[in-house]
Formats: sequence, C-alpha cells, structure tokens
Amino acid sequence: MAMSDIQLTSETHRRLVAELDDLTTRGRVEIARAIETARALGDLSENGDYHAARDSQGKMEARIRQLQALLGKAEVVDADGRGDSITTGMVVGLRYQGDDEVERYLIGSIEERREDVSVVSPGSPLGKALMGRGAGQTVEYQAPGGTLTVEIVEVGG
Repeated sequence: MAMSDIQLTSETHRRLVAELDDLTTRGRVEIARAIETARALGDLSENGDYHAARDSQGKMEARIRQLQALLGKAEVVDADGRGDSITTGMVVGLRYQGDDEVERYLIGSIEERREDVSVVSPGSPLGKALMGRGAGQTVEYQAPGGTLTVEIVEVGG
C-alpha cells in the first residue's frame, strides 16, 4: 500500500470530520435561512445582506469541498508509540548551522497547525530530510537558496 501524501493524526482527522459534518448540516441550514431572510428584503441587485449571505455560502461550500478532498486522500497515522524517530504529527526542535537559536516545527499537514509552532510538510525538502531521524542527528536538505544543515535538538509529540 502506497503511503498517502496527506497524513493526519487521528486527533486532527476527528476534528476535520466533525467540522465537515457541522458545515454540511448546521452550516448549510443557517446559510439557507440567511439567504431566504435577505431575499425577503426585496430587490436582490442592491441587497447587501443577500450578497453577503451568498458570499458566505460560496466560502463554506469551498471549505466543504476542500475537507472532502483532504479526508478522501488522507492517511491517518498513529500518534502514539512513535518512539524517538520523527514522524507526522511530531514537534521537532531544530538548530540551523551557524545559528544558536532553536526553532520548533510541527511535521505534518497545514491542518495539523498549532499556535506555538510553524508547520513543515513531510513532503517538503526539510520534511523528507527529517523523517525517520532522531534527536542529536544532523541533516542536510536542498532549499531554494542552497544546501542547509540543521541539527535535530529535540523530538516530541
């Protein structure tokens, strides 16, 4: 079985399924009500409430399609018992060569994002270089500006 390009932790997968369910049920009902209420106000060509509701509907339907596509392709990865090797859903501390500061990154889909760390895709050059590695190792990867070297300072959940 080929590994999916999109890997989600079970926690994120559950959150996205719940969001999709909410949008396709409650969200669609609320938008339909807002459009109907705005239509009752009269002339649609100059009805700001109507246009705002239709705009909201378009954005919501786009998010529904995005979630459906994402969840249809995603592989749910086990966030427990991953050991010390870097896998999707882990937070890593990296120190770039020539820099004293440690930067923290979450390895995963943008949907895995957290407020305190930046996200690195496992399919990106840095993500590919980090996958399967552990704390104390140094890796090189090809960035647009040339080859970069990073030390893996910490690996956590």
